[in-house]
Amino acid sequence: MDKIIIWIGILTFPLIAVGQMGKVSGTVSGRLDDGSTELLLGANVYWSGTTTGVVTDTTGYFQINRTPITSVLIVSYIGYQPDTIITKGVDQVKVILKSDAELDEVEVTYRQKSTTIDFLDAKKVETIGERELLKAACCNLSESFETSPSVDVSFTDAVTGTRQIQMLGLAGPYTQIMRENMPDVRGLSAIQGLTYVPGTWIESIQLNKGTGSVVNGYESIAGQINVNLRNPAGMDNVYLNAYANQMGRLEFNANLSQDVGEKWGTALLLHGKSNSIENDQNEDGFMDNPLGNHIIGLNRWELYNEDGLHLQFGIKGTYINNLGGQKGFDLEDKGSDSIWGMQMKTNRVDAWTKIGKVNKDKPYESFGLQLSGSYHDQQSFFGQKDYQATQGSLYGNFIYQNIFWSTNHQYKTGLSFQFDQYDELFNLTSYDRIETIPGAFFEYSYSGSDLFNLVMGVRGDYHNLYGAFLTPRVHLRYLLTENTVLRASGGRGQRTANILSENAGLMASSRVFVINGDGSNKPYGLDAEVAWNYGLNLTHEFMLDYRDGAVTFDFYRTDFKNQIVVDLDANPQEVHFYNLNGPSWSNSFQAQLDYELINRLDVRLAYRWFDVQTRYSEEVLKKPLVSPHRAFANFAYETRNQWRFDYTINWQGSKRIPSTTTNPSMYQLQEESPDFVLMNTQVTKSWWNEVFEVYAGIENLLNYRQKNPILASGQPFSPYFDSSLVWGPIFGRNIYLGVRFRVR
Repeated sequence: MDKIIIWIGILTFPLIAVGQMGKVSGTVSGRLDDGSTELLLGANVYWSGTTTGVVTDTTGYFQINRTPITSVLIVSYIGYQPDTIITKGVDQVKVILKSDAELDEVEVTYRQKSTTIDFLDAKKVETIGERELLKAACCNLSESFETSPSVDVSFTDAVTGTRQIQMLGLAGPYTQIMRENMPDVRGLSAIQGLTYVPGTWIESIQLNKGTGSVVNGYESIAGQINVNLRNPAGMDNVYLNAYANQMGRLEFNANLSQDVGEKWGTALLLHGKSNSIENDQNEDGFMDNPLGNHIIGLNRWELYNEDGLHLQFGIKGTYINNLGGQKGFDLEDKGSDSIWGMQMKTNRVDAWTKIGKVNKDKPYESFGLQLSGSYHDQQSFFGQKDYQATQGSLYGNFIYQNIFWSTNHQYKTGLSFQFDQYDELFNLTSYDRIETIPGAFFEYSYSGSDLFNLVMGVRGDYHNLYGAFLTPRVHLRYLLTENTVLRASGGRGQRTANILSENAGLMASSRVFVINGDGSNKPYGLDAEVAWNYGLNLTHEFMLDYRDGAVTFDFYRTDFKNQIVVDLDANPQEVHFYNLNGPSWSNSFQAQLDYELINRLDVRLAYRWFDVQTRYSEEVLKKPLVSPHRAFANFAYETRNQWRFDYTINWQGSKRIPSTTTNPSMYQLQEESPDFVLMNTQVTKSWWNEVFEVYAGIENLLNYRQKNPILASGQPFSPYFDSSLVWGPIFGRNIYLGVRFRVR
């Protein structure tokens, strides 16, 4: 309670301007031949004699920090004569550029970085662009972080083939995953939902460690991942992708866009996947990856409007059917005690709409309304365990944005509502609940100085099962030198743990689920998970031998006030779930270097350290199956004749394995796993300015695999059977081939 009082004091402190330099804002238009004007998207606005500049947005609006060096602003756009504006004593300008029919042709060459960080943002947000995603096969969102040292990817078990991500040493559900700033991968889909986003659909990913914005909700604890999908205004007319690997995995993707009249654009995104070959490289009798089919489709519409109105809506359907277990298992064998098998079948529908309006006379004033709904139905069994679950969700978020006094002081405020209905049936035991959470938020941003800016906000929510709570958050940025920026962040996060769906990998074992709830109407009789996260990061950009580079240092600490402990150590034949009784924390440190070593050869080196510990029933232990140490290197080279070579190497240190000391000796494991190295490589050849591409790659180049990833695989119906103790790769070397074709 003391922390909340302190945060309220911080957030209600008078909004005093830290600097007096201020900003200049305005709009840029172009004069057409018929005398009319059009707002210009992407016009360059920069201070004369400097490299400090911005570009205009879709409404022609810009906002730029003043500089003590000059008050002369240069505005330029291809096809128009540049203009010079004297801004002394002026905060807002309206620029109309004249057409330049005799403009000489100028060729500008610039290598866009595949991952960027906005130097001026108070939050450290990594934007992962398409060029970064194309460095690996990237068949879905769970496979999109192979070249990012900030995110760890691992398997939940050795049967279902489910990949999960980790940030700051914490499991994926602690990271808020959004689709274009609306909730997406959460609830029943918190783990499996990463595979519902095909990689070819992704335009970019914004990754933010630690607490996020209060505008987007209260659930972020370890970080936020926002996925922008391809939209009609910016995508190719036709984009086709086909992929195949030696494991028998086949995929086909088609992205199509079309203008409908002058005002509307639509996009159709299609994805199909099939696994039809039984693989058992370690010869334990179990398929290394499940058989199955995925069919996913999305249709979205967008309104093109020059009056500041933005409207879009879309619908998405997902069908997943995976079948795994022992080789030769068939659906007719369900319930058998002679052959072990599993099925995970999911049907899901998502729909959403976004409406936004910018005041043309006051471009800093706007409002937005986000609405979304989803229905998720999962039918599954794991051996003789049955799990069926449905989730219906509705979400609404109204955002109003304006300024105090000047554009140096902006604020966002609004109302939100989240509704979730869960119906779960696990081994004939029902776990049903309804959650309704209305909320309100306020966020203030100060950006009146080149040296310092901040974003601080607070939201209040009322949960029908957990009661009322406050979520304060703050992000600070300070420019130490012209090329060095220091950022700090802190705030609170809260979430409801869906302990069954988030631990479905444990169902692929003989472990008995023991839920130590208090018998109340709270989900599973357990409390909400609550944590405070604090972070510091330092970014220094440099130029060495005429080439750009950057070095970054991050440190984040997460303190849990309550956590649903998943205890695998109490008994190797059971898994216990209970409220935290004692300390639980995560310390995370990362150092990263990005540099263009020679022309067109980009190098990324990183080291990451985790200290993740939790109080279990009797003692504080390291979180199992999490490596405290990881080293990472990525090399990306591009030739002038459109060849691209990518190579990634990962070293992971040893991991603690949950205790198996009470098992018979033949079913006991070591306390720690060995360390290991993974290597991936890919070669891409493009023709006709990337209209047609062929790519080929090898995953797990050294063919390293965890030996015997399934405990008691020869006796899957014994009490010692367990496929969840996975610390390393399950699949060996994997060769793949793919093609891409675009019509722009």
